[in-house]
Amino acid sequence: MADFRGDQAAGLRRLLGRPQLRVVTFAAGGRGVGQSVSVANLAASLARVGREVLVVDENAESGVAAFFGAFAASDLQQVITQEKRLEEVLVQAAPGIRVLPAARIVGQLGLLSEPEQRTLLGCLTELLPPADVVLVDSSVDHPLGFSPLGLAAHETVVVVSTDVTAITEAYALIKKVSLGYAHRRFRILINRARSDADARAIHDNMARVTDSRRLAHLDYAGCVPIDEHLRQASRLCQPVAALFPEAPAAEAYRLLAERLLNWPLSSDEPGGLEHFVQLLLHLSQRIHATAIYA
Repeated sequence: MADFRGDQAAGLRRLLGRPQLRVVTFAAGGRGVGQSVSVANLAASLARVGREVLVVDENAESGVAAFFGAFAASDLQQVITQEKRLEEVLVQAAPGIRVLPAARIVGQLGLLSEPEQRTLLGCLTELLPPADVVLVDSSVDHPLGFSPLGLAAHETVVVVSTDVTAITEAYALIKKVSLGYAHRRFRILINRARSDADARAIHDNMARVTDSRRLAHLDYAGCVPIDEHLRQASRLCQPVAALFPEAPAAEAYRLLAERLLNWPLSSDEPGGLEHFVQLLLHLSQRIHATAIYA
């Protein structure tokens, strides 16, 4: 297994001054835009600079663990029902990157009993080593239309490819989440861009529409260019930066990781997984399909 971590000094800096936890959900309006590939490559770029990354994967098939050539045999649901320990469910996809398969449980969070909620809260808050960044790879097939993980996260990044269908689907997702839950802020990551200028034009056009209709504010997260190196690395179950560190896509993910680590966090916002899980459980009691499809 290749080592995607940075040097020992980066790890030492992380241990001596652990940053506030960041939780970022990645979503898409439809399939085929490269969402999971982006999550996996971003996780590798974050691990490379010494961050401990936890990927919560809502996808039952072709998940992030498979991207690294690993196999996810279990699910967080089995931890909550006490069939397995968290350590048995977590997949060590690469050094610094753990994947938590959660496809079976995400649609049932609002139905958990109080003992099951305590089990979930206890197992995640005792995660060792603690995560610095949580990346949520949300499913487009969530039974409620949008994952409560996206509502509880600090940031929601909508991955959009450059074709008209993907742009239309992304706008539809933003519209329904905005109207259903007053979720008014998203970041847009343009995938398979021909140039940064083209990517910014797509973002700017989407932002003008959402602003004019008072739906949401869209920030530009960045873009990943069309790059054959990325396709080759994905076929070999490797991050592009591990095989082709000078490739344009590798540089794009390094830049995205740098930007993500500098996205502002509220100074008075409680940190840690405990607060995130508590908020997630609270929201899960209130999210329902009628609202999200309104």
